[in-house]
Amino acid sequence: MPLSDLPWWRWRARIRSALHMFSDPGFQRAAWLDGPGGYGDLTDAVYRLVEDSWLDRWSAEKYVGSVFRDSGEAVAVDGAVLRVLRIVHQVGADAPAAAYLGHPDWPEAVRAAREAHYRLAVADGDDPDLPPCSPAELARLTARG
Repeated sequence: MPLSDLPWWRWRARIRSALHMFSDPGFQRAAWLDGPGGYGDLTDAVYRLVEDSWLDRWSAEKYVGSVFRDSGEAVAVDGAVLRVLRIVHQVGADAPAAAYLGHPDWPEAVRAAREAHYRLAVADGDDPDLPPCSPAELARLTARG
């Protein structure tokens, strides 16, 4: 991810990273179900999505101009956050990944995350189809600037 022209680009980078993970079923299988880890679990991804931004408490619209470029991005992010958090609350915060991924509404959460991830990645000049960056890559990216 290139550095953003937005004031709170580090928040954007972390939110994008989480949306990317939620938008990629292949990644979810490899990293959360089958894989050796290295990306944290699904709860870590939820935390990355909402930790600094409080998107679990208020709309992404609040951050247009600082984290998000326009209302279209904010609406897409809100849709993804609400779908993911609804499932987390229904399943429970410490459930195994299979419980979330097996939830009947998970495909809709993945679709909403894909829409938001795609919008943000393209707006930043990135390829939305590349694999999610590792936590180490994200740390290096957000340490710059």
